[in-house]
Amino acid sequence: MSRLRVRAWAAQWTWFAPILAVAVLSLVWGRTVSPVAAVGVAVLLAVSVLAAVHHAEVVSQRVGEPFGSLVLAVAVTVIEVALIVSLMISGGAKTVSLARDTVFAAVMITCNGIVGIALVIGTLRHRVVAFNAEGMGAALATIAALATLSLALPAFTISRPGPTASPGQLGFAAVASLALYALFVLTQTVRHRDYFLPPEQAGGAIGAGEHVVRPSPRRTLSSLALLLVALVAVVGLAKAVSPAIESALAAAGLPQKVVGVVIALLVLLPETIAAVRAARRDRIQISLNLAFGSAMASIGLTIPAIAMAGIWLRGPLVLGLGPTHLILLALTVVIATLTVVPGRATLLQGGVHLFVFAAFLTLAVSP
Repeated sequence: MSRLRVRAWAAQWTWFAPILAVAVLSLVWGRTVSPVAAVGVAVLLAVSVLAAVHHAEVVSQRVGEPFGSLVLAVAVTVIEVALIVSLMISGGAKTVSLARDTVFAAVMITCNGIVGIALVIGTLRHRVVAFNAEGMGAALATIAALATLSLALPAFTISRPGPTASPGQLGFAAVASLALYALFVLTQTVRHRDYFLPPEQAGGAIGAGEHVVRPSPRRTLSSLALLLVALVAVVGLAKAVSPAIESALAAAGLPQKVVGVVIALLVLLPETIAAVRAARRDRIQISLNLAFGSAMASIGLTIPAIAMAGIWLRGPLVLGLGPTHLILLALTVVIATLTVVPGRATLLQGGVHLFVFAAFLTLAVSP
């Protein structure tokens, strides 16, 4: 009987893990975490990520696509924004470029890392994967506009010295980011919802998997609440171990911008795992919805939040990308365009995206 109870508790780990993570977060918040404790927090962080993915999939099965991908992308990005702002407020002058570094890292991770992994996994199992080119083309166009207005133009404006934007320019970028993101969400969920469904489902039953049993409303609401709890725990625990991460990076002689890359990697773990699982089930459209949706949410929600936080933040806010990152951004847009336009992809496209992502990581460590 005891074994059955143990198995029942083990089967419910996705319910207990977020609560345990928040409890641990309350103990370590605002305190210096020792190296040994940091390892334990990192393990709990990974478990919380897996729990967040599970609950996001439950919500996704209930609401269907593209709402399921949108729920996870927005939830993760809202917490990411809170993490960036809190680190910038407490970090002082050394964090003036943290928002830029984290947002750009998120774009590279999603548009090259997640897309590349999903395409490789999908094409290794099915040789050629198909997706809706209309929706992915619209998503990529929005990402290109958001990234250019928010990250590329400040590197060339002359109102302020250095890669910074004037208050008026930052205000315009914030309004444009919110407006473009809202317009995309309207297109994705209302006016052209079919564009973001798998080609075989467009025009058919929206979001209903052929063999997927929809969770009950009660289970869906519970999973939604636990998803938010898990995401808060993920970002909170990531912030708790961030001093240990910064110390390790400094000891290794790595540049400060690597902190933004590490933050983006941690926060985007739930979407990465969810995208990989979708690709293994030959649902590459969901993988791309997650990747591109996360990139848009990262820019469209972070830049307005940083613009508002700029009222309280001291010192300049560095947003403009350097020449190396501008080249990587342009290369990403070109390659992604050539990938999504045909509506089909092979192993080659996945490999190209992964090598561009590898180049980004290499240049982040050794600029």
